[in-house]
Amino acid sequence: MGHRRVLIRALLALCCMTIGTRWALAGEDWKSIDPAHLGLKAPVVEKDADAEAIFWEVRVDDAGEDLIFSNYIRIKVFTERGKESQSKIDIAYYGRNWITDVAGRTIKPDGSIVELKKDAIFERTIIKAGGFKIKAKTFAMPAVEPGVIIEYRWKEVRPGQSANNMPLEFQRDIPVQFVKYSFKPAHLESGFSSVGMSFKAFNGEPSPPVKEKDGFYTTSMTNVPALHQEPHMPPEDQIKRWMLLFYSRGKPLPPDEYWPKLGKDLYEAFKSNMKVNDDIKKAAAATIGDAATPEQKLQRLYEFCHTKIKNINSAASGFTDVDREKLKKNESPADTLKRGMGTGGDINQLFGALATAAEFQVRTAALSDRGDTFFDKRFTHYYFLRAFDVAVKVGSEWQLFDPGTPYLPFGMLRWQEEAIPALICDSKEAGFVQTMPAGIDKTVQKRNATLKLGEDGTLEGDVRIEYTGHFAIEKKRQNDDDSSSQREETLRAMIKDQMSTAELSDIKIENVTDPDKPFVYAFHVRVPGYAQRTGKRLFLQPAFFQKGIGAMFPDSTRQHEIYFHYFWKEVDTVSIALPAGFVLDNADAPAPLTAGAVVDYKVSVGVTAKHDELRFKRTFSFSGLVFPVSNYPQLKQVFDSIHERDNHTITLKLAAAVQ
Repeated sequence: MGHRRVLIRALLALCCMTIGTRWALAGEDWKSIDPAHLGLKAPVVEKDADAEAIFWEVRVDDAGEDLIFSNYIRIKVFTERGKESQSKIDIAYYGRNWITDVAGRTIKPDGSIVELKKDAIFERTIIKAGGFKIKAKTFAMPAVEPGVIIEYRWKEVRPGQSANNMPLEFQRDIPVQFVKYSFKPAHLESGFSSVGMSFKAFNGEPSPPVKEKDGFYTTSMTNVPALHQEPHMPPEDQIKRWMLLFYSRGKPLPPDEYWPKLGKDLYEAFKSNMKVNDDIKKAAAATIGDAATPEQKLQRLYEFCHTKIKNINSAASGFTDVDREKLKKNESPADTLKRGMGTGGDINQLFGALATAAEFQVRTAALSDRGDTFFDKRFTHYYFLRAFDVAVKVGSEWQLFDPGTPYLPFGMLRWQEEAIPALICDSKEAGFVQTMPAGIDKTVQKRNATLKLGEDGTLEGDVRIEYTGHFAIEKKRQNDDDSSSQREETLRAMIKDQMSTAELSDIKIENVTDPDKPFVYAFHVRVPGYAQRTGKRLFLQPAFFQKGIGAMFPDSTRQHEIYFHYFWKEVDTVSIALPAGFVLDNADAPAPLTAGAVVDYKVSVGVTAKHDELRFKRTFSFSGLVFPVSNYPQLKQVFDSIHERDNHTITLKLAAAVQ
């Protein structure tokens, strides 16, 4: 089975596109400056760009023991916004990799140069997600103003790694006039005469690789536009310009031959990973107990693996990276069972072995990750099939399971593995099955608020928010390795982002590391100025949980497909005790809204018999994943209408004013 693919590239993209490397020697001279570039008044690639890279050159050396990247980038700054965006640099890296030989300088329009000082470069952790850390060499470029050129270079060493299956990025967050890659492949001749270097370009066509005299191959691309962010856009690999470098042997097979062959090869490679012995048989029988149906049996086996075996990859395990390196590797499911701990892959293998002992037909399933890109069977290479689950035959259908992923409920897959083809590995009938998205009732935000409104517009009371399914997984992974104070600060920031005057107290955060229970926020909130007081009237937005949230799709035009990760449902119940002396003047409810089987939105507004308490209930469900750009106007209209309904206000007025 092995470890699940970590979304390193997506995390790095949040910081900056950095493929590190060696720029020859640390003291090498900078390239000469073209006077035309110093005098450049406007961008070349995109007319409205605030900054533009004149060139970005990368050397990739795979000929030694370590994989070495060398970057050199030169950027022209045009505006104040360009100054702000390009002044601070984060060169990201992870794991055992390291960054060295960082150098930079700023060239003013008059040709004078300000060097980046070595003591201005420091290291920090910029992202920590689910126990995975992304570090960065960070520095601020000196004397940056509109009109200057900045350039910097650095070297990244990836110990013991290979350029095989190496993504090469051609697109950044700013336009680039010229991108050039030079790469030296590994020495493949010895014993691997039939292995060659191959390339596959995505979303753009760089120049054909050409071998240079120094043994490096070069390829380039000109006038590359910036990668512009849009709400709910597809994963970056699906839309940006990049190229995959990989080593291959022989002539590529057509898809209808390649994938069955890969499935058979993977079956042979993995078939011993779910080996059954007497201890596994005894554990399976004891765990299943009196369960009668296949679903009941599998659920008990799943919950045993999910809750009784410690996942050392999880932040909640308490293991540090150093601790994990010291642990002895599990060689079989029996080892995992005996030790009561293992990696996510170990836990999946144990589940497969237990299911096999329970006389289920079990196979390995290889899947892509639609958090990275959308799988295309026409590209016959295993690069995109690097996640592995356990496939169990129930009746005539294959069902997939992944107890090795922390917090994933029985009957669900990670959202990245829903609604995609999964390759069932088998010695005779290897082939694809389609995974299904979890229904809206699996992933729910259930929010309740019991509040009291003051005559000055202050709203105060108790709130409870429960997250299940994919919502809960995300919240748990976000919080599981944080301290209690950090978790509370995350919640405060989330609420204040919506309502800047909100004050939180008596915070309780429940089930952060519980594998099955909902993730829960409970707190007391006070929001001064929530309702607007005008003379003898109060204007109140009863949709408390939507207060301050902007429109989902603010732009009138769209460049990329619209992409949602999973189906979901929201259920909100709000009660607001009205201030003494005030009565409802206008309490109409927003109209419901449906859009086929995709959108269902309903709101009810009412008051108690004594007219002293407002009751508000809102339900919203969404069952869609990918929509073409042509559907954007209709989709935007739907979400704009929901946003308008959520911002619906009611009017309260002093009872004396009614007489």
